[in-house]
Amino acid sequence: MKQALETSQRHGVGIITLNRPEQFNCLSMALHEALYKAMEQFESDSTIRAVLIAANGKNFCTGADLEEVSGFRDSDEGIRTFLKTGHETLRKLEVSPLPVVIAQQGLALAGGLELILAGDVVFAGKSAKLGDQHAQFGLVPGWGGSQRLTRLIGRRRAIELMFSARWLNAEQALDFGLVNYVEEDDTLFDSALAYCQQLCQRSSAGLALMKQLSDRGLDMPLEQGLAMELDLATPALRSDAVGEGLKAFVEKRPPQFS
Repeated sequence: MKQALETSQRHGVGIITLNRPEQFNCLSMALHEALYKAMEQFESDSTIRAVLIAANGKNFCTGADLEEVSGFRDSDEGIRTFLKTGHETLRKLEVSPLPVVIAQQGLALAGGLELILAGDVVFAGKSAKLGDQHAQFGLVPGWGGSQRLTRLIGRRRAIELMFSARWLNAEQALDFGLVNYVEEDDTLFDSALAYCQQLCQRSSAGLALMKQLSDRGLDMPLEQGLAMELDLATPALRSDAVGEGLKAFVEKRPPQFS
């Protein structure tokens, strides 16, 4: 039986692949749970230093499995459970100590966009189209899109994208700050994987601390965020990783982080 989500490893990179191409990789509750479990497994594996999320088929993800949603729409408890499952999975990506890189080809709409928003670094193929399509069907973002989109690109741009349900192409998404890199589709995965392998050469503790500072400081007043940075950076400078990095700098060689 074909798995809706596949996992593999390559040179320190944990790879998660959405595998429902016939359904445009739409996100069911089971797929969210599988994604959460895959992240847990990679986090517990000391050989994994970065995660790459990709998708089989022409499109990355067109959002929630609406057939599944229709089955429990009359139940507040069922709807809340479905939404909460998505919230927990996407938050898992944000707070994971591992860097999470996404390779997106084709469509990333509604819940697919919400998945994109929860990643750390996004590579988009030239075929990429991104949009919040909820309004077109009378829906509203339910997996954090209304919050993450506004924080990432600003309220005026975010609210217009949500109202209009229009799609951005890869270059427009790059201009908006929704993606970091635009690649040819046939080199998209390899480029994202190469980036992940670069991250594998960094200090895992250092990257995890950067994610923690960025995430926790996002909603803090600047002075409070600076105080947090001071508190956490002070012991970090005494770590073995920093010691190795400084030694490598003096010896003019690449650092070898454990």
